[in-house]
Amino acid sequence: MKLESFLLEILVCPQCRAALVEGDTEDQPELVCTGADCGLAYPVRDGIPVLLVDEARRPA
Repeated sequence: MKLESFLLEILVCPQCRAALVEGDTEDQPELVCTGADCGLAYPVRDGIPVLLVDEARRPA
């Protein structure tokens, strides 16, 4: 799943306000925070990013 490039330009991590990039997993699409201290991964469900900190996956 590929999000539109204009969306990736305006979406930011709700926790730290860093940019988001698409994750590598095809079976579970997600947006990953680029913040060095954050790194949360937000799920994308039915093509819609779920930008809720409570729904995010913490880095391993």
